[in-house]
Amino acid sequence: MQKMKKVLCGNEMDRMPDWAFRMMAFIFNIADTFKPPDRRLDGFNIQKGQTVVDWGCGTGRYLKQASGLVGDKGTVYAVDIHQFAVEAAANVAKKHNLKNIHPVRTDGTTVDIPSDVADVVYALDMFHMVTDTDSFLKELCRITKPGGTLLLEDGHQSRIMTKEKVNKSGCWDIAAETKGNIKCTPKKQPL
Repeated sequence: MQKMKKVLCGNEMDRMPDWAFRMMAFIFNIADTFKPPDRRLDGFNIQKGQTVVDWGCGTGRYLKQASGLVGDKGTVYAVDIHQFAVEAAANVAKKHNLKNIHPVRTDGTTVDIPSDVADVVYALDMFHMVTDTDSFLKELCRITKPGGTLLLEDGHQSRIMTKEKVNKSGCWDIAAETKGNIKCTPKKQPL
């Protein structure tokens, strides 16, 4: 039973199988037809001109909203470990003519994004899949500006487990909690 949950929910798998990604994309397309995810990023305090990282961008369902929130002078990095996700992000950018979207593939713990550039990083419904959470959280801290924020959703794990992993990493302070996510600030001093 535990193994089946791991496969279905992706717990500690890093990268979901291709068939699971395709199934997820199909389900999200149907769900988004009835209830668009347009307001999901409300409350993340994303401002015009900021740099935002959508880590684990998946099908790219939040990219249009993120692009609009940062505006023409802002940047949105769409990061994922799955090649299909990077392609999906590129397709969303092309379809909606979003010039500020930059799809980037990661190996799961490192990414080709400069240090200290992100004002806001959000990782929604994917943290439960990360096997090396310390390296993952350190990389997110590296790319986040001093004074920036990380919004981390529990996904298919308990809030207690999420908080334990964040605290164990030693590079984030938990600043606030909502029903949907925890807001963290990097343990590095503003410049």
